[in-house]
Amino acid sequence: MLRLLPIAGLLLVFLAAPALAQEARLITSLRPITAKPATSAPVEPTEVEKRAFEQTNLARIKNGLPPFAWDADVCRMARIHSESMSRHQYFSHVTPEGLRLRDRARAAGILQFFVLGENIAYSQGYEDPGAFGVEQWMQSTKHRAKMLSSEFRAMAIGSFVGSDGSVYLTQTFITR
Repeated sequence: MLRLLPIAGLLLVFLAAPALAQEARLITSLRPITAKPATSAPVEPTEVEKRAFEQTNLARIKNGLPPFAWDADVCRMARIHSESMSRHQYFSHVTPEGLRLRDRARAAGILQFFVLGENIAYSQGYEDPGAFGVEQWMQSTKHRAKMLSSEFRAMAIGSFVGSDGSVYLTQTFITR
């Protein structure tokens, strides 16, 4: 038994040597490594997204509020969430991995903001799913409050149409 101990020790050193030989890295930033820089390239809304955006701004104007500005970065993030809900078959503000809105914003490269908010919707078989989503949100006290909040300055809708024709909408609000 005593003869096997030195051999086991040599094997451990032999196997661990490459890992120990790697140079040490100095941490120079506390910025998350998963964050991707937000791009400023324009994102054109789909017809469904455009309709929901227009209907939301009409509701704001009717209530004496200024219309939202379109935010391309927020649209990208919202589209990713809508697609995720469809592909992974869930309907929630929290992903199966436990990512909440703020986590998803950071992962999308949206690192600086004052306030974020979100509404989600699901529909199937409606001719105008964008308008239908807005209509349903306006009938809900909590969803309506976000849409008519003076805290938010910009918004975007991200939509995804599943293979079965179901439409997922993610409406995300932001003030930077």
